[in-house]
Amino acid sequence: MSASDIRSAQRPEPDAPMVAIADYVADYAIDSDEAFDTARYMLLDSLGCAMLAMKFPECVKHLGPIVPGASLAGGTRVPGTSHELDPVQGAFAIGTQIRWLDFNDTWLAAEWGHPSDNLGAILAVADYLGRKAGREGGTAPTVRDVLGYAIKAHEIQGGYALKNSFNRVGQDHVILVRLASTAVATRMLGGDKDDIITAVSHSWIDNGALRTYRHAPNTGPRKSWAAGDACRRAVTHAINAVHKGVVGYPSALSAKTWGYYDVAFGGKPFEFERPFGSYVMENVLFKISFPAEFHAQTAVECAMKLHGEVAGRIDQIEKIVIETQEAGCRIIDKTGPLANYADRDHCIQYMVAVPLIFGRLTADDYNDDVAADPRIDALRERMEVRENPQFTKDYFDPDKRYIGNAVQVFYKDGSHSERIAIDYPIGHRKRRDEGIPVLLQKFERALRGHLPARRVEAILAATADPEKLDAMPIQHFMSLFSI
Repeated sequence: MSASDIRSAQRPEPDAPMVAIADYVADYAIDSDEAFDTARYMLLDSLGCAMLAMKFPECVKHLGPIVPGASLAGGTRVPGTSHELDPVQGAFAIGTQIRWLDFNDTWLAAEWGHPSDNLGAILAVADYLGRKAGREGGTAPTVRDVLGYAIKAHEIQGGYALKNSFNRVGQDHVILVRLASTAVATRMLGGDKDDIITAVSHSWIDNGALRTYRHAPNTGPRKSWAAGDACRRAVTHAINAVHKGVVGYPSALSAKTWGYYDVAFGGKPFEFERPFGSYVMENVLFKISFPAEFHAQTAVECAMKLHGEVAGRIDQIEKIVIETQEAGCRIIDKTGPLANYADRDHCIQYMVAVPLIFGRLTADDYNDDVAADPRIDALRERMEVRENPQFTKDYFDPDKRYIGNAVQVFYKDGSHSERIAIDYPIGHRKRRDEGIPVLLQKFERALRGHLPARRVEAILAATADPEKLDAMPIQHFMSLFSI
């Protein structure tokens, strides 16, 4: 490229990846019954996670207006609360609730993340639009509409994650939450393809949040509200594009020197494994049994199987060998003191030690009182975490998407336990028949832990018939969760 080309102010055509997103969001018709069925379970599971998070004051303090008193009557409801907020702050609150306990769905590939994080933006905008339509005599979005937008948000976030590793350039995966939520929120607000491209260009110009808050020695609770922050920013971009006519930036990705590729991605363009469809929702991973970072889910299952043998012999253990995938080694193999809840739920050694000792792993097990048990750190010190190349290979295989782990305990007398290996957890697509009943039990328990019994029965009745649920105006559905 010549110097004159670099200096040229001639506006280029929009970058192809932004156009592809706009075409998909505006034109693609979802025709997969499996995707809609999975999305329905995802919606319930995510709201269950939101109700579970209400037990934690550190989460609850984030859920109101950003400035005390800045509520919006008739705006977005925050589930499990009486808050009514503008849709921007509502997106932050709902996204924070869903993500707080690291218990919502997961997608693992070159990049990882939690596609249901996007519900923060989708539900906030949908409830706002539904209540507005009710006041003005318009047509409100239905639950089915919300599921369709969720399928598309999952597909955008997960599709980018298949081949593009943002964590390897130090950026957090919530960059893809912001991207996907920006695109679908713009469409929900009535934006056309040009508006979607404009909004998405602003999302890329934001660059990405650093992963500092997810890793030692700085792990902290920002990781629990980072997705909510991405949802909040996404709704801002959508509103700016649709209602304020902001100018877009067509080469936000590819501009030499100043574009995202050159600034943040080593000058490389994005790669894509497949065109957008409904693949991600169909294959998404549910966290059903354990609130644990997903690379460790099967490790926790292995530890649970060993609990009966090991619990009475804790002081006899010489070492514990954990085999995991390369990604698991890289992000959750953690030694030394663990400072807080966020440190512990991203430490594979901690997540194995607790079920070996207690035969359980719940959200409360990351709290200081449980972590003070000296047996936990004593076991962590005896653990060896190794990559199993086959687990890594199966992790990236598009026909498997496994998340394998193995655990074996060795005793001081020279004996050892069976090596327990599990290729994929109960939340995997291959275990849907086994997993969905457990997911629904998780949902019901979460509701009963926070909402009045009469309200719980109303929600269970409303969600029991998929066809009736799909047809329900979204504001009526959201009202069931309002206190």
